[in-house]
Amino acid sequence: MIKRTYDIDSATLDKLKQNHYTRRIKSHFQAYGTKYDFLQFFSLSRDGSDTGLICVFNSAMLISTFQDTDADEQTAEEIAAFINLNKPYSVELEQVLAKQVIRYVSQDYNADKRTEFHFVAANSLPDMQVDELPRLDDVFEILRQSFPDLANSYELWLTDTSHRIRRGLSQSFLLGNYTTATIQYIVDGVALVGHVATIPSERGKFHARQLLYWIGERLTADGFSVRLFARPHRVSYYEEIGFKEAAADYVLERKPYNDR
Repeated sequence: MIKRTYDIDSATLDKLKQNHYTRRIKSHFQAYGTKYDFLQFFSLSRDGSDTGLICVFNSAMLISTFQDTDADEQTAEEIAAFINLNKPYSVELEQVLAKQVIRYVSQDYNADKRTEFHFVAANSLPDMQVDELPRLDDVFEILRQSFPDLANSYELWLTDTSHRIRRGLSQSFLLGNYTTATIQYIVDGVALVGHVATIPSERGKFHARQLLYWIGERLTADGFSVRLFARPHRVSYYEEIGFKEAAADYVLERKPYNDR
């Protein structure tokens, strides 16, 4: 059974498996709580007992189950029905569950494989001039040239990013005026890197590679485990920087209408 819940606290969140999906759910909860319509939480239950949480943040859905809870076919069918009802743009969930759910939603969703990497520090922080408190307008100017989906979402991006930074849940970095990266969440000692971008005129000069290595060394020295996600074909690129493949999963992404 899936039903909306407002009864969320740290004790409930700590029952979830320790993984990326839980950390992202925690980051949303810590940023906004349960009082906004753009962030909704749903309890996942079986035989009268709660077995996990579903979080819907704008058009993204996240699913994580409680520790010692195994996915079963009935749960997969219920989640698939919930996805078909809500039609989120993307769904992130445990790999085993994703493989079960995709069978029921394949008409509308693709299952895109991605690789999770963790940074292995060499304990050698380069001497680089990295702005750790950049103007977010400067960050966005770079991002909009690399991420078309963000180009028309300035106000939403700025509001959410600045809100999370003020709460210590996120951080942006700027190298010169040409390369940027943002920590998408800082939760349970894990920092997830995302939105890495370089302006077109400076690409191919290893700026992103240098910034990622600097961030990995800097945050590792501060006691964080630095992670990122990428498509499998980028494995060698990130390994050259110092990231090692840790796991793989599938993200369900809604197909364009002309592909259905």
